[in-house]
Amino acid sequence: MSRKLHLLIIDPQNDFCDLPAAYCPVDPVSGQVRAPALPVAGAHQDMLRLARLINYGREALSEISITLDSHHRYDIAHPTFWQRADGSAVTPFTEISAAAVRAGEFQPRQPVALPRVLHYLDQLEATGRYRLMVWPLHCEIGSWGHNVHEDVRQAYAQWEDAQQRVVHKLNKGSNPWTEHYSAVMAEVPDADDPETALNTAFIARLAQSERIYVAGEAGSHCVKATVEHIVAHIGADKVARLALITDCMSPVAGFEAAYQDFLQAMQARGVRLLTAQQAQAELVASA
Repeated sequence: MSRKLHLLIIDPQNDFCDLPAAYCPVDPVSGQVRAPALPVAGAHQDMLRLARLINYGREALSEISITLDSHHRYDIAHPTFWQRADGSAVTPFTEISAAAVRAGEFQPRQPVALPRVLHYLDQLEATGRYRLMVWPLHCEIGSWGHNVHEDVRQAYAQWEDAQQRVVHKLNKGSNPWTEHYSAVMAEVPDADDPETALNTAFIARLAQSERIYVAGEAGSHCVKATVEHIVAHIGADKVARLALITDCMSPVAGFEAAYQDFLQAMQARGVRLLTAQQAQAELVASA
C-alpha cells in the first residue's frame, strides 16, 4: 500500500444513533427494549453510508481511527451531578452557567464540590467555546450505548481482517470533572490528568497521512470540536489534507446553525467538504 489514507471516525456509538427497532435489543435484566440515550436525527443513515464507504474503500485505506465517548455515571455534565436550589432534579438539556451557580439556582449534589465546579465553569466560559450543558447519561463505559454502531463495527472488522491491522481506538470523556467533546483535548484540561491534555502523539500520527477523511457524530459537537483542535495544531501546511464527509455526520437538534458555521469556517481554512460517494470514488481510484 503506497498511499497513506486515514479515516477518522468520531464517536460512531449506539447512544448517538437514531436506530430503528431492529437495532435495539432487549435488556435481559429489565426486559425493556434498549434505546439510544442521545440520538442524533439522521445518524443511523450516516453510519450506513459510512459502513458502505469502508467496505468499498477497504483496499485503499491505510489506517482507521475511531474515537469513543466514554463516560462514568458520575460526571459534571450528567443530571445526577446537579440539583436545583430546592433540591429538585436538573433535567437533561439544561445549560448551567457560573453565574447561575453563584446565584444558587443550581448546586452540585456534593456541596464539597462547589469550589472545583465554579473554577471549572469560569475556565470553560473563558474559552468562549461552550457553556456547560447537562446531557442525558450516555456512552456509559461498559454499556450497550457505548458500543459502536453495528454496521460500522462489521465494516471495520472486515478491514482489519483484510489488512491484518488494528483499528486505532481513542477513549475520551472518562474524567468526570471536565467535558471532552474533542478527541484530542478536553475543553478544560485537568492538570492532574494527562489524558485531558492535547494529544500531540495522535495529531502527529494524523500528520503523517496524505489524506484524512473525517466522519462521525455529532457534527455540531464532537466532530466540530475535534476538527477545530486538529486544524489548530496539525500545521497550516497540512490542513488541506483534511476532508469532512458531510453526509456521514449530523448535528444535534437545535445546533444546526452552529454546525453550518463550522463547515463554512473549516472550508475557509482549506478543509475539503465531500459526500460519501465522492470520498468513495477517491478511495477506489487510489486502491
